[in-house]
Amino acid sequence: PYTEVSQREFVIVILVWAVVWSITGTECLPGGNLFGILFLYFFAVIGGKIFGFIKIRTLPPLPALLGMLLAGFLIRNTPFISNIVQINLRWSAALRNIALSIILTRAGLGLDPKALKKLKAVCLRLSFGPCISETCTAAVLAYLFMHLPWQWGFILGFVLGAVSPAVVVPSMLILQAGGYGVEKGVPTLLMAAGSIDDIMAITGFNTCLGMAFSSGMLLNLYVVKSRTDSAAGGILGMFVRYFPSHDQASLAWKRSYFVLGLSMFAVFGSIYFGFPGSGGLCTLVLAFVAGVGWSDEKREVEKIVAIAWNIFQPFLFGLIGAEVSVTSLRPETVGLCVATLSIALVVRIIATFLMVCFAGFNFKEKVFVSLAWIPKATVQVNQAILLLFLLGEERTNSEVTEQGQHAQERQ
Repeated sequence: PYTEVSQREFVIVILVWAVVWSITGTECLPGGNLFGILFLYFFAVIGGKIFGFIKIRTLPPLPALLGMLLAGFLIRNTPFISNIVQINLRWSAALRNIALSIILTRAGLGLDPKALKKLKAVCLRLSFGPCISETCTAAVLAYLFMHLPWQWGFILGFVLGAVSPAVVVPSMLILQAGGYGVEKGVPTLLMAAGSIDDIMAITGFNTCLGMAFSSGMLLNLYVVKSRTDSAAGGILGMFVRYFPSHDQASLAWKRSYFVLGLSMFAVFGSIYFGFPGSGGLCTLVLAFVAGVGWSDEKREVEKIVAIAWNIFQPFLFGLIGAEVSVTSLRPETVGLCVATLSIALVVRIIATFLMVCFAGFNFKEKVFVSLAWIPKATVQVNQAILLLFLLGEERTNSEVTEQGQHAQERQ
């Protein structure tokens, strides 16, 4: 049966490629953008399935995302393959943001309002304390070890300070479905605080970036924008709660369409208007408000959103893995970066443990929350790519200015 399934999936992939090739031509041939996307997706799925089969006694199954990350990494760093797999940066960013909006929708639908109300104080502590601690530690270490200016040290700190919702949320949803930690609201706490943590990190990153490049928005403007996005998410959530009406056919599919469509619009809209990251908060609030109104009916919507996540998950982690290029790394730089990251993570774990004290958790639950609060993936990739893009533009502008000055001197 497994061989039949593998053969069927292989034939489906070949058919999809043939149809797209007949429409786009060279775009679907080696070196083309669509060929690269399909190639990466196919091998990311295979990598995820392989890791899913690895069983280690006394340990839960390995997450499929590890195989997807490894597949993307190997594609990027294998000489012949990296030449034929070329993916447009805009397509890559768009696919990652679609996947990010889906996982944030899942997080919003999975929040427990009762647990959230009970844990609101520790949720706020967990949202800000670990992020600020890790950011400041990384900034100081970057200044001492790598001799970076303070603003660049804090840029690095805020990049590292964000927790990855694409890693945390699926794991928490699995635990929640199994009944683990539900009584004390551990999954809800981590999913809710994680989104606010990301807003904090992205806001700080953009503020420091504006200082470094003498442009960008002020911090208070980002705070106001975050409040606006929370309000917009609440309004859109109320809209989706009652529209479409309960008497319509295929209600779960229509609700899923609206909640996912509005979530993607919020994420992409925030990027378009210059406030990247704030759309994530809007998405979380939107899905949460809508889910509270749907009550038990939201389970069908959650199943459909989970299907969408399973489709886009290989895109997200495959593309993240493909962003890591071994040839661009220097051994001495890697050593300093690993030291900075390791020390900052230790400080974050300690800070997280302290933040969840006096919240009714036992020692094992405190350790679990502390260790569950360290994943890095989606936010780091998006911010790193933005930083590389801005540095490239700055370098290009400097070269153009120098050429102009040389031309004037010759005249």
